[in-house]
Amino acid sequence: MMQRRRLALFATLVAGTAMAQGVSVSTTTIAQNWKNQTPGFSSTTYTPATEFVGIDATGLDAKGALSLHIYGWGMVDLSDQSYVGGKHTGDFSSGFLQYDFGQANAQLKAGRFTVTQGVGNEQVDGISFRTDLVHDLTVSGFAGVPVVFHNYGSDDQGVLSTQRNFMYGGRLAWRPAPFGEIGVDYLQDGTSPGTQAAPTASSAVYTRRLTGVDLKLAPCAFVDFTGRTVFDVAPKTAPTPTSTVDWVAEHDYTATVKLHEKLSVSGTFVERHFFAYYAGSTLTNLFNQNEQGAFKATGAKATWLPIAGLQVVGDVRRTNRDAFGSTTRAGGDLRWTFAEAHVLAGAGYHQVNAFSVLALDPSTPAYGLSHSEERVWAMAERGALSASLDAIRFHYTDGDANPNLHGKSTETAVVGSLGYKAKSGLKVSGDLTLEDTPAFGRQTLALARVEYRFDLGRKGDK
Repeated sequence: MMQRRRLALFATLVAGTAMAQGVSVSTTTIAQNWKNQTPGFSSTTYTPATEFVGIDATGLDAKGALSLHIYGWGMVDLSDQSYVGGKHTGDFSSGFLQYDFGQANAQLKAGRFTVTQGVGNEQVDGISFRTDLVHDLTVSGFAGVPVVFHNYGSDDQGVLSTQRNFMYGGRLAWRPAPFGEIGVDYLQDGTSPGTQAAPTASSAVYTRRLTGVDLKLAPCAFVDFTGRTVFDVAPKTAPTPTSTVDWVAEHDYTATVKLHEKLSVSGTFVERHFFAYYAGSTLTNLFNQNEQGAFKATGAKATWLPIAGLQVVGDVRRTNRDAFGSTTRAGGDLRWTFAEAHVLAGAGYHQVNAFSVLALDPSTPAYGLSHSEERVWAMAERGALSASLDAIRFHYTDGDANPNLHGKSTETAVVGSLGYKAKSGLKVSGDLTLEDTPAFGRQTLALARVEYRFDLGRKGDK
Protein backbone atom coordinates (compact mmCIF):
# COMPACT_ATOMS: atom_id res chain seq x y z
CA MET A 1 0.00 0.00 0.00
CA MET A 2 2.82 2.42 0.91
CA GLN A 3 4.64 1.76 -2.37
CA ARG A 4 1.44 2.22 -4.44
CA ARG A 5 0.75 5.52 -2.69
CA ARG A 6 4.25 6.76 -3.51
CA LEU A 7 3.95 5.77 -7.17
CA ALA A 8 0.53 7.39 -7.53
CA LEU A 9 1.76 10.63 -5.97
CA PHE A 10 4.87 10.63 -8.18
CA ALA A 11 2.87 10.00 -11.39
CA THR A 12 0.39 12.77 -10.56
CA LEU A 13 3.12 15.31 -9.91
CA VAL A 14 5.12 14.45 -13.04
CA ALA A 15 1.99 14.89 -15.17
CA GLY A 16 1.67 18.44 -13.83
CA THR A 17 4.90 19.57 -15.52
CA ALA A 18 3.15 19.58 -18.90
CA MET A 19 1.21 22.71 -17.85
CA ALA A 20 4.28 24.65 -16.68
CA GLN A 21 5.51 27.86 -18.31
CA GLY A 22 9.08 27.02 -17.33
CA VAL A 23 10.75 23.78 -16.26
CA SER A 24 14.22 23.50 -14.72
CA VAL A 25 15.78 20.03 -14.59
CA SER A 26 18.92 19.09 -12.70
CA THR A 27 20.59 15.69 -12.79
CA THR A 28 23.66 14.45 -10.94
CA THR A 29 25.31 11.14 -11.77
CA ILE A 30 27.89 9.77 -9.31
CA ALA A 31 29.96 6.65 -9.97
CA GLN A 32 32.32 5.30 -7.31
CA ASN A 33 34.92 2.55 -7.25
CA TRP A 34 36.98 1.08 -4.44
CA LYS A 35 38.33 -2.26 -3.28
CA ASN A 36 37.90 -3.68 0.19
CA GLN A 37 40.95 -5.67 1.23
CA THR A 38 40.39 -5.90 4.99
CA PRO A 39 42.67 -8.46 6.62
CA GLY A 40 40.78 -11.65 7.38
CA PHE A 41 38.00 -11.00 4.83
CA SER A 42 37.62 -11.82 1.14
CA SER A 43 38.52 -9.09 -1.32
CA THR A 44 35.55 -7.20 -2.82
CA THR A 45 35.18 -4.48 -5.43
CA TYR A 46 32.41 -1.90 -5.11
CA THR A 47 31.17 0.22 -8.01
CA PRO A 48 27.86 1.86 -7.05
CA ALA A 49 26.30 4.30 -9.52
CA THR A 50 23.82 6.83 -8.17
CA GLU A 51 21.50 9.17 -10.07
CA PHE A 52 19.87 12.25 -8.49
CA VAL A 53 17.09 14.05 -10.38
CA GLY A 54 15.36 17.32 -9.54
CA ILE A 55 12.51 19.01 -11.45
CA ASP A 56 11.20 22.52 -10.71
CA ALA A 57 8.24 23.70 -12.78
CA THR A 58 6.87 27.24 -12.43
CA GLY A 59 3.89 29.07 -13.84
CA LEU A 60 1.32 26.29 -13.55
CA ASP A 61 -1.47 28.89 -13.29
CA ALA A 62 -2.27 32.20 -14.95
CA LYS A 63 -0.91 34.24 -12.01
CA GLY A 64 2.37 32.34 -11.91
CA ALA A 65 1.88 31.54 -8.21
CA LEU A 66 1.64 27.74 -8.53
CA SER A 67 4.82 25.68 -8.88
CA LEU A 68 5.86 22.02 -8.77
CA HIS A 69 9.01 20.52 -7.23
CA ILE A 70 10.12 16.87 -7.57
CA TYR A 71 13.31 15.25 -6.25
CA GLY A 72 14.42 11.62 -6.19
CA TRP A 73 17.39 9.29 -6.54
CA GLY A 74 18.31 5.73 -7.46
CA MET A 75 21.40 3.54 -7.01
CA VAL A 76 22.61 0.33 -8.64
CA ASP A 77 25.73 -1.74 -7.96
CA LEU A 78 27.77 -2.45 -11.07
CA SER A 79 29.95 -5.04 -9.29
CA ASP A 80 29.79 -6.44 -5.72
CA GLN A 81 26.85 -5.56 -3.49
CA SER A 82 27.57 -2.48 -1.34
CA TYR A 83 24.09 -1.90 0.12
CA VAL A 84 22.59 -4.18 2.77
CA GLY A 85 19.17 -4.34 1.13
CA GLY A 86 20.31 -5.46 -2.32
CA LYS A 87 22.20 -4.36 -5.42
CA HIS A 88 19.78 -1.52 -6.19
CA THR A 89 17.82 0.99 -4.14
CA GLY A 90 16.34 4.47 -4.39
CA ASP A 91 13.73 6.81 -3.04
CA PHE A 92 11.16 9.37 -4.10
CA SER A 93 12.57 12.03 -1.77
CA SER A 94 10.03 14.81 -2.23
CA GLY A 95 7.39 16.01 -4.64
CA PHE A 96 4.93 18.79 -3.90
CA LEU A 97 2.81 21.55 -5.34
CA GLN A 98 3.46 25.01 -3.89
CA TYR A 99 1.21 28.06 -4.10
CA ASP A 100 2.65 31.45 -3.13
CA PHE A 101 -0.04 34.00 -2.33
CA GLY A 102 0.53 37.62 -3.18
CA GLN A 103 0.00 38.87 0.36
CA ALA A 104 1.35 38.31 3.89
CA ASN A 105 4.10 35.90 2.73
CA ALA A 106 1.40 33.22 2.63
CA GLN A 107 2.33 29.84 1.21
CA LEU A 108 0.60 26.47 0.80
CA LYS A 109 2.20 23.08 0.02
CA ALA A 110 0.68 19.69 -0.81
CA GLY A 111 2.48 16.42 -1.50
CA ARG A 112 5.67 14.97 -0.04
CA PHE A 113 7.94 17.51 1.64
CA THR A 114 10.29 17.98 4.58
CA VAL A 115 9.12 20.02 7.57
CA THR A 116 11.88 22.04 9.27
CA GLN A 117 9.78 24.46 11.30
CA GLY A 118 10.45 24.71 15.03
CA VAL A 119 10.97 21.36 16.76
CA GLY A 120 10.29 19.28 13.65
CA ASN A 121 12.66 17.85 11.05
CA GLU A 122 10.23 15.43 9.46
CA GLN A 123 9.26 14.05 6.05
CA VAL A 124 5.50 14.01 5.47
CA ASP A 125 2.93 13.11 2.81
CA GLY A 126 0.36 15.83 3.45
CA ILE A 127 -0.20 19.61 3.45
CA SER A 128 1.47 22.60 5.09
CA PHE A 129 0.84 26.34 5.29
CA ARG A 130 2.40 29.52 6.61
CA THR A 131 1.36 33.19 6.71
CA ASP A 132 2.11 36.45 8.48
CA LEU A 133 -0.42 37.88 10.92
CA VAL A 134 -0.89 41.31 12.50
CA HIS A 135 1.38 42.66 15.26
CA ASP A 136 4.53 40.99 13.89
CA LEU A 137 3.10 37.48 14.35
CA THR A 138 3.49 34.56 11.94
CA VAL A 139 1.90 31.11 12.01
CA SER A 140 2.64 27.82 10.23
CA GLY A 141 1.38 24.27 10.43
CA PHE A 142 1.32 20.88 8.72
CA ALA A 143 -0.54 17.56 8.81
CA GLY A 144 -0.22 14.24 7.02
CA VAL A 145 1.15 10.72 7.05
CA PRO A 146 4.82 10.43 8.12
CA VAL A 147 7.20 8.86 5.61
CA VAL A 148 8.51 5.73 7.33
CA PHE A 149 11.76 4.25 6.03
CA HIS A 150 12.34 0.51 6.31
CA ASN A 151 15.46 0.64 8.46
CA TYR A 152 14.22 -1.44 11.40
CA GLY A 153 13.77 -5.18 11.86
CA SER A 154 10.53 -6.71 10.58
CA ASP A 155 8.82 -6.91 14.01
CA ASP A 156 9.80 -3.39 15.04
CA GLN A 157 9.00 -2.04 11.56
CA GLY A 158 5.41 -3.27 11.83
CA VAL A 159 4.91 -1.73 15.28
CA LEU A 160 6.51 1.54 14.16
CA SER A 161 4.36 1.83 11.03
CA THR A 162 1.17 1.13 13.01
CA GLN A 163 1.90 3.63 15.76
CA ARG A 164 3.04 6.41 13.39
CA ASN A 165 -0.23 6.60 11.49
CA PHE A 166 -0.61 10.40 11.46
CA MET A 167 1.53 13.46 12.15
CA TYR A 168 0.71 17.12 12.69
CA GLY A 169 2.24 20.21 14.22
CA GLY A 170 2.45 23.98 14.16
CA ARG A 171 4.42 27.05 15.13
CA LEU A 172 3.43 30.53 16.31
CA ALA A 173 6.18 33.13 16.19
CA TRP A 174 6.64 36.77 17.12
CA ARG A 175 9.10 38.97 15.21
CA PRO A 176 9.70 42.17 17.19
CA ALA A 177 11.78 44.04 14.61
CA PRO A 178 14.68 44.50 14.65
CA PHE A 179 15.45 42.24 17.62
CA GLY A 180 14.79 38.83 16.03
CA GLU A 181 12.19 36.10 16.41
CA ILE A 182 10.68 33.97 19.18
CA GLY A 183 8.65 30.86 18.30
CA VAL A 184 6.49 28.34 20.17
CA ASP A 185 6.18 24.91 18.57
CA TYR A 186 4.26 21.63 18.85
CA LEU A 187 4.67 18.26 17.09
CA GLN A 188 2.67 15.06 17.48
CA ASP A 189 3.90 11.96 15.68
CA GLY A 190 1.33 9.15 15.93
CA THR A 191 -2.14 9.13 17.50
CA SER A 192 -1.72 6.06 19.73
CA PRO A 193 1.03 7.03 22.16
CA GLY A 194 2.42 4.25 24.31
CA THR A 195 3.32 4.40 27.97
CA GLN A 196 6.48 2.32 28.15
CA ALA A 197 9.58 1.40 26.15
CA ALA A 198 10.48 -2.20 26.83
CA PRO A 199 13.09 -3.84 24.57
CA THR A 200 10.55 -6.18 22.91
CA ALA A 201 8.94 -5.11 19.66
CA SER A 202 5.37 -5.61 20.90
CA SER A 203 5.78 -3.03 23.67
CA ALA A 204 8.19 -0.57 21.99
CA VAL A 205 7.05 3.04 21.72
CA TYR A 206 7.71 5.03 18.56
CA THR A 207 5.24 7.89 18.98
CA ARG A 208 6.28 11.40 20.04
CA ARG A 209 4.76 14.56 21.46
CA LEU A 210 7.21 17.43 21.40
CA THR A 211 6.76 21.08 22.34
CA GLY A 212 9.38 23.77 22.50
CA VAL A 213 10.59 27.34 22.20
CA ASP A 214 13.07 28.60 19.59
CA LEU A 215 14.92 31.92 19.55
CA LYS A 216 16.78 34.04 17.00
CA LEU A 217 17.81 37.27 18.71
CA ALA A 218 20.10 40.10 17.62
CA PRO A 219 19.49 42.90 20.17
CA CYS A 220 22.41 44.92 18.79
CA ALA A 221 24.85 44.82 15.88
CA PHE A 222 27.59 42.95 17.76
CA VAL A 223 25.52 40.29 19.58
CA ASP A 224 23.74 37.28 18.07
CA PHE A 225 21.92 34.58 20.05
CA THR A 226 20.11 31.52 18.65
CA GLY A 227 18.79 28.33 20.16
CA ARG A 228 15.87 26.22 21.24
CA THR A 229 14.56 24.02 24.04
CA VAL A 230 12.37 21.00 23.25
CA PHE A 231 10.27 19.08 25.79
CA ASP A 232 8.94 15.55 25.41
CA VAL A 233 5.37 15.73 26.77
CA ALA A 234 4.23 12.21 25.78
CA PRO A 235 3.12 9.96 28.68
CA LYS A 236 5.83 7.39 29.30
CA THR A 237 7.74 5.45 31.90
CA ALA A 238 11.48 5.06 32.24
CA PRO A 239 13.08 2.99 29.44
CA THR A 240 14.92 0.82 32.00
CA PRO A 241 14.21 0.00 35.67
CA THR A 242 17.30 1.91 36.82
CA SER A 243 16.82 5.05 34.67
CA THR A 244 14.65 8.10 35.18
CA VAL A 245 12.29 9.95 32.89
CA ASP A 246 13.67 13.25 31.58
CA TRP A 247 11.13 15.59 30.03
CA VAL A 248 13.80 17.70 28.31
CA ALA A 249 14.46 16.33 24.83
CA GLU A 250 16.96 18.98 23.73
CA HIS A 251 18.76 22.21 24.61
CA ASP A 252 20.77 23.78 21.76
CA TYR A 253 22.11 27.35 22.11
CA THR A 254 24.81 29.46 20.44
CA ALA A 255 25.88 32.99 21.37
CA THR A 256 28.26 35.13 19.29
CA VAL A 257 29.78 38.45 20.40
CA LYS A 258 31.80 40.69 18.10
CA LEU A 259 34.36 42.31 20.41
CA HIS A 260 36.09 44.19 17.62
CA GLU A 261 35.73 44.45 13.86
CA LYS A 262 38.54 41.87 13.64
CA LEU A 263 37.78 39.74 16.70
CA SER A 264 34.70 37.70 17.64
CA VAL A 265 34.00 34.97 20.19
CA SER A 266 31.19 32.42 20.40
CA GLY A 267 29.98 29.78 22.82
CA THR A 268 27.70 26.75 22.40
CA PHE A 269 25.74 24.47 24.70
CA VAL A 270 23.96 21.30 23.53
CA GLU A 271 22.10 18.65 25.53
CA ARG A 272 20.02 15.84 24.04
CA HIS A 273 18.19 12.89 25.56
CA PHE A 274 18.04 10.41 22.72
CA PHE A 275 14.99 8.41 23.74
CA ALA A 276 12.85 11.53 24.17
CA TYR A 277 14.02 13.25 21.01
CA TYR A 278 14.55 10.53 18.39
CA ALA A 279 12.11 7.82 19.52
CA GLY A 280 9.94 7.75 16.41
CA SER A 281 12.04 9.28 13.66
CA THR A 282 13.38 7.18 10.79
CA LEU A 283 14.85 10.03 8.75
CA THR A 284 17.95 8.63 7.08
CA ASN A 285 19.95 11.77 7.88
CA LEU A 286 19.29 11.23 11.60
CA PHE A 287 20.07 7.48 11.76
CA ASN A 288 18.19 4.63 13.45
CA GLN A 289 18.44 5.81 17.06
CA ASN A 290 18.20 3.06 19.67
CA GLU A 291 20.39 4.50 22.41
CA GLN A 292 18.65 5.35 25.69
CA GLY A 293 21.32 7.69 27.08
CA ALA A 294 22.06 11.40 26.87
CA PHE A 295 24.55 13.66 25.12
CA LYS A 296 25.94 16.97 26.38
CA ALA A 297 28.47 19.34 24.82
CA THR A 298 29.90 22.78 25.57
CA GLY A 299 32.24 24.71 23.32
CA ALA A 300 33.93 28.05 22.67
CA LYS A 301 35.56 29.58 19.58
CA ALA A 302 37.52 32.76 18.89
CA THR A 303 38.06 34.18 15.38
CA TRP A 304 40.73 36.81 14.68
CA LEU A 305 41.45 38.63 11.40
CA PRO A 306 44.96 40.10 11.90
CA ILE A 307 45.47 41.13 8.26
CA ALA A 308 43.42 41.10 5.09
CA GLY A 309 42.93 37.55 3.82
CA LEU A 310 44.17 35.77 6.96
CA GLN A 311 41.86 34.22 9.56
CA VAL A 312 43.04 32.64 12.84
CA VAL A 313 40.57 30.39 14.66
CA GLY A 314 40.95 28.76 18.07
CA ASP A 315 38.33 26.39 19.45
CA VAL A 316 37.64 23.95 22.26
CA ARG A 317 34.72 21.55 22.70
CA ARG A 318 33.94 19.10 25.51
CA THR A 319 31.38 16.33 24.95
CA ASN A 320 29.94 13.67 27.19
CA ARG A 321 27.82 10.62 26.34
CA ASP A 322 26.32 8.45 29.04
CA ALA A 323 27.23 5.25 27.24
CA PHE A 324 30.92 6.15 26.65
CA GLY A 325 32.34 9.05 28.65
CA SER A 326 33.86 12.49 28.13
CA THR A 327 36.03 13.84 25.31
CA THR A 328 37.75 17.22 24.89
CA ARG A 329 38.87 18.51 21.48
CA ALA A 330 40.98 21.68 21.29
CA GLY A 331 43.16 23.34 18.69
CA GLY A 332 43.24 25.93 15.96
CA ASP A 333 43.14 26.67 12.24
CA LEU A 334 44.79 29.14 9.89
CA ARG A 335 42.88 30.10 6.74
CA TRP A 336 44.24 32.18 3.89
CA THR A 337 42.22 33.82 1.11
CA PHE A 338 44.00 35.03 -2.02
CA ALA A 339 41.12 36.82 -3.70
CA GLU A 340 42.90 37.90 -6.88
CA ALA A 341 44.21 34.39 -7.54
CA HIS A 342 40.91 32.74 -6.51
CA VAL A 343 42.75 30.49 -4.06
CA LEU A 344 41.76 29.38 -0.54
CA ALA A 345 44.14 27.47 1.73
CA GLY A 346 44.29 26.38 5.32
CA ALA A 347 46.02 24.31 7.98
CA GLY A 348 44.91 23.08 11.37
CA TYR A 349 45.92 21.10 14.43
CA HIS A 350 43.67 19.62 17.12
CA GLN A 351 44.33 17.44 20.14
CA VAL A 352 41.57 15.07 21.26
CA ASN A 353 41.66 13.80 24.85
CA ALA A 354 39.17 10.96 24.71
CA PHE A 355 37.82 8.50 27.24
CA SER A 356 39.45 5.13 27.93
CA VAL A 357 37.94 1.76 27.06
CA LEU A 358 37.92 -0.40 30.19
CA ALA A 359 39.51 -3.84 30.26
CA LEU A 360 36.96 -6.54 29.41
CA ASP A 361 39.20 -9.54 30.12
CA PRO A 362 42.91 -10.25 30.67
CA SER A 363 43.50 -10.78 26.95
CA THR A 364 42.06 -7.34 26.07
CA PRO A 365 43.74 -4.67 28.21
CA ALA A 366 42.35 -1.18 28.76
CA TYR A 367 43.30 1.43 26.18
CA GLY A 368 42.64 5.10 25.46
CA LEU A 369 41.20 6.75 22.37
CA SER A 370 43.12 10.06 22.61
CA HIS A 371 44.72 11.26 19.39
CA SER A 372 46.03 14.26 17.48
CA GLU A 373 44.65 15.55 14.19
CA GLU A 374 46.62 17.47 11.56
CA ARG A 375 45.08 18.81 8.36
CA VAL A 376 46.08 20.95 5.36
CA TRP A 377 43.88 21.89 2.41
CA ALA A 378 43.70 24.17 -0.63
CA MET A 379 41.08 25.14 -3.21
CA ALA A 380 41.53 27.04 -6.48
CA GLU A 381 39.38 28.26 -9.38
CA ARG A 382 40.49 29.53 -12.74
CA GLY A 383 37.77 30.15 -15.28
CA ALA A 384 35.77 26.98 -15.80
CA LEU A 385 38.31 24.83 -13.94
CA SER A 386 38.36 24.08 -10.22
CA ALA A 387 40.67 21.96 -8.09
CA SER A 388 41.14 21.07 -4.44
CA LEU A 389 43.51 19.03 -2.29
CA ASP A 390 42.82 17.91 1.28
CA ALA A 391 45.17 15.87 3.51
CA ILE A 392 44.46 14.69 7.07
CA ARG A 393 46.43 12.60 9.56
CA PHE A 394 45.44 11.03 12.89
CA HIS A 395 47.95 9.78 15.46
CA TYR A 396 46.62 7.68 18.36
CA THR A 397 48.44 7.98 21.68
CA ASP A 398 47.57 4.45 22.80
CA GLY A 399 47.54 2.86 19.36
CA ASP A 400 49.60 -0.20 20.25
CA ALA A 401 47.09 -1.31 22.91
CA ASN A 402 43.99 -0.71 20.78
CA PRO A 403 43.04 -4.07 19.16
CA ASN A 404 41.07 -2.28 16.42
CA LEU A 405 44.21 -0.53 15.12
CA HIS A 406 46.16 -3.76 14.42
CA GLY A 407 49.40 -2.37 15.82
CA LYS A 408 49.30 0.88 13.81
CA SER A 409 49.12 4.25 15.58
CA THR A 410 48.48 6.50 12.57
CA GLU A 411 46.02 6.77 9.72
CA THR A 412 46.15 9.18 6.79
CA ALA A 413 43.97 10.23 3.87
CA VAL A 414 44.59 12.49 0.88
CA VAL A 415 41.70 13.62 -1.33
CA GLY A 416 42.23 15.39 -4.64
CA SER A 417 39.42 16.85 -6.79
CA LEU A 418 39.30 18.33 -10.27
CA GLY A 419 36.26 19.84 -11.99
CA TYR A 420 35.19 21.57 -15.19
CA LYS A 421 32.04 23.70 -15.51
CA ALA A 422 30.80 24.48 -19.00
CA LYS A 423 28.48 27.42 -19.78
CA SER A 424 25.82 25.02 -21.04
CA GLY A 425 24.99 23.92 -17.48
CA LEU A 426 27.25 20.86 -17.59
CA LYS A 427 29.75 20.23 -14.80
CA VAL A 428 32.11 17.26 -14.71
CA SER A 429 34.29 16.50 -11.71
CA GLY A 430 36.21 13.65 -10.14
CA ASP A 431 37.73 12.77 -6.78
CA LEU A 432 40.65 10.48 -6.02
CA THR A 433 41.26 9.37 -2.42
CA LEU A 434 44.35 7.61 -1.11
CA GLU A 435 43.95 6.11 2.38
CA ASP A 436 46.16 4.20 4.78
CA THR A 437 44.05 3.07 7.74
CA PRO A 438 44.58 0.43 10.45
CA ALA A 439 41.25 -1.25 9.71
CA PHE A 440 41.35 -1.40 5.88
CA GLY A 441 45.01 -0.94 5.03
CA ARG A 442 45.94 1.01 1.90
CA GLN A 443 42.99 1.89 -0.32
CA THR A 444 42.40 3.85 -3.49
CA LEU A 445 38.89 5.24 -3.95
CA ALA A 446 37.69 6.97 -7.11
CA LEU A 447 34.54 9.00 -7.71
CA ALA A 448 33.24 10.57 -10.94
CA ARG A 449 30.42 13.12 -10.91
CA VAL A 450 28.41 14.58 -13.81
CA GLU A 451 25.95 17.42 -13.12
CA TYR A 452 23.64 18.75 -15.80
CA ARG A 453 21.09 21.52 -15.46
CA PHE A 454 18.82 22.78 -18.22
CA ASP A 455 15.62 24.75 -18.64
CA LEU A 456 12.59 23.96 -20.79
CA GLY A 457 10.18 26.61 -22.03
CA ARG A 458 6.97 26.61 -24.00
CA LYS A 459 7.04 27.15 -27.73
CA GLY A 460 7.91 30.76 -28.52
CA ASP A 461 9.68 31.42 -25.22
CA LYS A 462 13.19 32.80 -25.23
